[in-house]
Amino acid sequence: MDKRVANADAAIERVKDGATILVGGFGMCGVPEHLLRALHKKGTKNLTLISNNAGTDTYGIGWLLESKQVKKMIASYVGENKRFENLALSGEIEVELNPQGTLAERIRAGGAGIPAFFTPTGYGTPAAEGKETREFHGRNYVMVPWLRAEFAFIKAWKGDRWGNLAFRKTARNFNSVMATAGDHVIAEVEELVELGELEPDSIHTPGIFVSAIFQGESYSRPIEKRTLRKRQ
Repeated sequence: MDKRVANADAAIERVKDGATILVGGFGMCGVPEHLLRALHKKGTKNLTLISNNAGTDTYGIGWLLESKQVKKMIASYVGENKRFENLALSGEIEVELNPQGTLAERIRAGGAGIPAFFTPTGYGTPAAEGKETREFHGRNYVMVPWLRAEFAFIKAWKGDRWGNLAFRKTARNFNSVMATAGDHVIAEVEELVELGELEPDSIHTPGIFVSAIFQGESYSRPIEKRTLRKRQ
């Protein structure tokens, strides 16, 4: 099945106001920037975004936060975005923070069809208030639900027209697991290759999980924190 679409604008055509979207990436790596720019341009609003981090003031999810298109953020690390901080402190955006491991496992559980699981992380803290707790083997655990979404925005290194994907290094974080937990998964790739060019053992996400795929024209290479060594 040929899952190629022309571009990001065509790929997000069915994304409507109020949608819930899994957004891949880890820091500045593996961010589906073409899809986020297209969503920003389209003006889709009241979005719930699930992402490890909230981008920066000038990149990624930060574009959608600046234009106030996001209603709720479910994330782990949000410390690089001043705009996000202002929105959260003023109550203009709803925030659900998760320990990073718990966030990853909630998404993995969503992809595996496991509606909830128990974790010791957060037990005895406000994060456990109102949630079911149990004791296993002498240790206390809190139950947390899976995470799934209507859409998943994924960025991969290479892909083919069937939707098979290969990620590169840190960009694999969150992208591959999110591809299993979205009802409609859109992948943007740096290089769209012919069938058979991807080594079968190097395919990280099989095409069965991907609904649409396109090749981005160019990608920025932003640096989250530039650190330079002082000359002697």
